[in-house]
Amino acid sequence: MVKNTNVYVEDGRFSTVGPDVTPAEDAEVVDGKGQYMLPGMIDAHVHMMTEFKPLEERLTTPFSYNFYAAADYLKRTLNAGVTSVRDALGSDLGLKKAIDDGLVKGPRMQISVNALTITGGHGDGYNYSGVVADLMQAHPGMPHGVCDGVEEVRKKTREMLRAGADVIKVHATGGVSSPTDHPKFTQFSPEELKVIVEEARFRNGVKVMAHAQGLEGIRQCVEAGIHSIEHGIFLDDEVCGKMKDQGTYLVPTLLAPVSVLEFSEELGMAQTAIDKSKEVLDYHKESFTRAYNAGVKIAMGTDAGVFKHGTNLRELELMVECGMTPMDAIVSSTKTSAECLGYTDIGLVKEGYVADFIFSEENPLEDIGALKDNDNIKLVAKDGVIHKNIIE
Repeated sequence: MVKNTNVYVEDGRFSTVGPDVTPAEDAEVVDGKGQYMLPGMIDAHVHMMTEFKPLEERLTTPFSYNFYAAADYLKRTLNAGVTSVRDALGSDLGLKKAIDDGLVKGPRMQISVNALTITGGHGDGYNYSGVVADLMQAHPGMPHGVCDGVEEVRKKTREMLRAGADVIKVHATGGVSSPTDHPKFTQFSPEELKVIVEEARFRNGVKVMAHAQGLEGIRQCVEAGIHSIEHGIFLDDEVCGKMKDQGTYLVPTLLAPVSVLEFSEELGMAQTAIDKSKEVLDYHKESFTRAYNAGVKIAMGTDAGVFKHGTNLRELELMVECGMTPMDAIVSSTKTSAECLGYTDIGLVKEGYVADFIFSEENPLEDIGALKDNDNIKLVAKDGVIHKNIIE
């Protein structure tokens, strides 16, 4: 940690960082005395187009209303100090472009468009009643994600790339929130996973992120060359070793099952999701600690959208509770997440880097939980532009 330094931002980038920086005469000066400056936080697993609500409310909400609600989710996320996100399902190219063009305020986005899933798997909204309640409705720019067999997954991967996907998302195992499977269930075959990776990587240079909770599904993803394991609830020492050796990232999302249990009624969670969240909670924490101790690269991600947007930075507190140091939690949420997303000029307060930064009134190295308090995040800037400033 560097004390009593000055930072000069020019054309959206950090131009000079050091104690002897002298601003130009016409420069806008922000007095951050007494504040703690950090890079903008990066959440590698969000769902910006949704926020879980009771089924009745979801079914009676007009389709277009969701886009206006997303503008609020984006603003909340940015104000919480998150300046970049990787959307793991639900946001199309239009939402990303609206941010890029300044129509709405929000973090910069990488999008997966929709997730690939098998018939009856996590992401297939079919219920035993016969009612289909998909989380996201297919629409222009949002291809449906269900596919089975090598040729279908090849085509569906191409459809997502055609729709503007920056990353391919695949549901490689069952999940907590899905009604007809379990987190330990494997979904796509090893051959199908390899084809997805092949289509993304060799055709477009795109990486693959995998919702993978059960051990066998995680192992198959690592062997297929998938870039990041999302959730990783049931890890063992062997697979952690392989992830470290191959440079596979873990995006843990510890906040997801915790929030499901804390806000189940408000979120309208089904009893099956509540039961499975209780079942996996301790395993999830143990797996995180195992991966951290093994030296696996960990990028911060939350699964925001499964719970309320704008609460993202509570994830750092949970990571520290599971054994990570406060500094490592910050690095995981900035530098490592940037590397996971393929950015080479984001995630550090460093000359030449994009000027994404936040001010915290309290020292997060002394109390990492301070970052989850949005009132403690006094200033948020993205690309050198200040979007929030409540310094008194």
